[in-house]
Amino acid sequence: MAGFLKHVGKHGDRKVCVLFREVPGDDHMCLVVYPEVLPSVWQDAIQRVLESEVGQQAEQLADALHRSFLPDGRAILETLHAERMIKKIRSADVLITPRVDAKIRLDELNKMLNEMKQGDAAIKRMAENDASRGMVNPDVKRAAEARFKEEQTAKAAAAQNRVITPSENLVAPQDGILSDHQIAANMLAQAKRMEKEANEMVAEAARMKKDAERMVPTVDISNSTYVAPLPEPPKRGRGRPAKSETAVSNAAN
Repeated sequence: MAGFLKHVGKHGDRKVCVLFREVPGDDHMCLVVYPEVLPSVWQDAIQRVLESEVGQQAEQLADALHRSFLPDGRAILETLHAERMIKKIRSADVLITPRVDAKIRLDELNKMLNEMKQGDAAIKRMAENDASRGMVNPDVKRAAEARFKEEQTAKAAAAQNRVITPSENLVAPQDGILSDHQIAANMLAQAKRMEKEANEMVAEAARMKKDAERMVPTVDISNSTYVAPLPEPPKRGRGRPAKSETAVSNAAN
């Protein structure tokens, strides 16, 4: 890659490829590899990764080498570690040379990059703090709160399979802004009401089951079908037979 090239530098008069700009817990140190002491096929493989788009976009060269392989199929980073080719040296002793006419000490570069990261993080924190203090457009905040209330009431209605009346909705204060505490308290009240109604429905269902079993013991509860009992033949009582039966008997005689 012509022009600018990341992750390359010099340690004294020796070329180095910087795998990690900083060592965790030992920030003034870095991890490098000396290409000149490696087999030529390893040098070529590392150089291809270094000059690739993946290598140049990687924050640490080690990330790109971890996903790349030597001609024999071994992962480059793991092989360098196994063969003890990775060296730990002071970052102040390394000059980063992205171009022939440009150089900067690695410790200074690390400081600059870390300050840039902290600056981005600080800007993000300030934006979040501003939003939490209500410094966003009031109309936008009220619209977001209204959408949240609608979603919560719709979920409650779906769970209970009933229509929520307007009186059950959240009532915004005069300034039109609801606090997190108000929203949470309303959600808790809805949850308790739903729990109470659910318990009442369970109790009513149990009562109905018992009534059904008392009414018809042969009811099949598993599929809610009714099994009718077989009709019993009528029983003849004692005493004189009915007139119709007596007339038939006399006619026969």
